[in-house]
Amino acid sequence: MPKISVIIPCYNEEAVLPQLFQRLSAVAATWAMDYEIVCVDDGSRDRTWEMLKLQNGKDSRWRCLSFARNFGHQVAVSAGLYHAAGDAVVIIDADLQDPPEEIARLLAQWREGFEVVFATRKQRKDPLLKRMLAWGFYRLLQKMTPLPMARDAGDFCLLDKKVVAVMNALPERSRYLRGLRTWCGFRQTSVEFDRAERAAGVPQYTFQKSFKLAMDGLFSFSAAPLRLATYFGLWASGFAFFGVLFTLLQKIFAGQFAKIGLAPGAGFPTIVISVLFLGGVQLICLGILGEYIGRIYNEVKGRPLWVLRESVGLGAPDSFIRGKPESGSAAAKIAEEG
Repeated sequence: MPKISVIIPCYNEEAVLPQLFQRLSAVAATWAMDYEIVCVDDGSRDRTWEMLKLQNGKDSRWRCLSFARNFGHQVAVSAGLYHAAGDAVVIIDADLQDPPEEIARLLAQWREGFEVVFATRKQRKDPLLKRMLAWGFYRLLQKMTPLPMARDAGDFCLLDKKVVAVMNALPERSRYLRGLRTWCGFRQTSVEFDRAERAAGVPQYTFQKSFKLAMDGLFSFSAAPLRLATYFGLWASGFAFFGVLFTLLQKIFAGQFAKIGLAPGAGFPTIVISVLFLGGVQLICLGILGEYIGRIYNEVKGRPLWVLRESVGLGAPDSFIRGKPESGSAAAKIAEEG
């Protein structure tokens, strides 16, 4: 019998966990398939980890990982993928905005032979500004990347074990999983659903985190920002060239320009505006370069994606950091002493 793994990243989800346990357990009972639910506590500061351990005591199919600190949503999902043992893996958030009842539709598409099934949001009950920014971002990302990025598709999806194996082998640290699953290829399709409001508690994904995720998506899958810096430079140079030409014509035909109210004047304002304009363009270009250099810096350090503090229901993990450490290495000692 095929086995299904459900990955749930959790961060300060104490208020919503009772509803999650109830709804997801009820839905899983209808699948008529073996399953496991892997919850990853991303360094929560409330009772999330204690509640996850209690749930494991009630139902051993709820298996849990706890990070040593907060490593971020995408890393928590990556850890779940790394420890998942199912033939198909479903990623869903703990806040119940993505209804667990929709998992059956994802499974139906998987049985038809699709290896990546992502859920696209037909309607979403979020603040107007958030909906507008999300709408614009997905379309901008689609234009700037060579990959066929899905519009309005979040992390809620189903991945075949072949896709999970490829994603686990990818070493990058600035992870944008929505792009990685598209990059992997395989047969992909989508299922539309209506995204609900958060079931309980307060949103943990702040605007700052959403902005960082958007930047990871843009800079990890597109070189267009670098070309944009080039376009800025060309545009600024062209603007400066026409400014010089206009100033020269003003000096030559001063009388004619005076008649239309464009007589030559003191150059101080022009100099200030030009300096500020060129300085702004240079800073933008440096910022774009800095984004790419910062990502290169993070990659070459080679630090693990996460560090585990504890696990429940998964047995002794092969390592407390991402990937199996080599024998005799410092990472191996961490795993042995954990």
